[in-house]
Amino acid sequence: MSEAAGAQAGPAFKRVLVKLSGEAFMDSTLGYGVDTDTVAAMAEELAEVHAVGIELALVVGGGNIWRGAQESARSMDRATADFMGMLATVINALALQDALEQAGVYTRVQTAITMQEIAEPHIRRRALRHLEKGRVVIFAGGTGNPYFSTDTAAALRALEMDAEAILKATKVEGVYDSDPVKNPDAKMFRRLTYLEVLNRELEVMDATAISLCMDNSLPIVVFNLFEHGNLRRLCLGDEVGTVVAASGAEGAGRRDPYEEQGM
Repeated sequence: MSEAAGAQAGPAFKRVLVKLSGEAFMDSTLGYGVDTDTVAAMAEELAEVHAVGIELALVVGGGNIWRGAQESARSMDRATADFMGMLATVINALALQDALEQAGVYTRVQTAITMQEIAEPHIRRRALRHLEKGRVVIFAGGTGNPYFSTDTAAALRALEMDAEAILKATKVEGVYDSDPVKNPDAKMFRRLTYLEVLNRELEVMDATAISLCMDNSLPIVVFNLFEHGNLRRLCLGDEVGTVVAASGAEGAGRRDPYEEQGM
């Protein structure tokens, strides 16, 4: 579908969840921390999509500040390391909230770990009401449990919010058969099934998140957020990135917008 055709037909989705990795917030010069210019650019892309009437939920990672699994491998207690990672996601959520509100978008941050002075606790019905009122909801704190990644949190929150797809923002165009940075001949997939992702051990999301999406026929789209206009084009129905969705007997009961578009 062309960009013009997508624009005429209107948004392809009513509600989506965008998964933003901690690395997306990172200062590339320092290799850690929060780059406010990068966050402002992300907020502009999200604001463009919000402006066309799409309800946005966001899940943020914290890998630019702290990686629980990595630190636990260095002898730190895994649960402690994971809780520290959850706190890192709150820092990113607040940075993104500030950037979105400077762009004129009303937001709410909800955390899986209660810290009422700076964010709401995660309450599903309250989050749904915020979305219905046109607010962007930013989910932080992962699932609130150690041993679960923010990928799994994204799948869980997307299902709770009845999102039509998870849009996984990355710095590459989609899912490849090998690392495109190291291999210039790497092939990008346009569409994959959940089982293909699991069997090929492709780095889309972790196995728990993929299984949750597969069991509930929730499509995942992996795309490059840092190519200006990509997110808006994707949400208007253009072919952007790699779609991971059900095929045949996989999953049932959830509308697949990609099947309806013939993609």
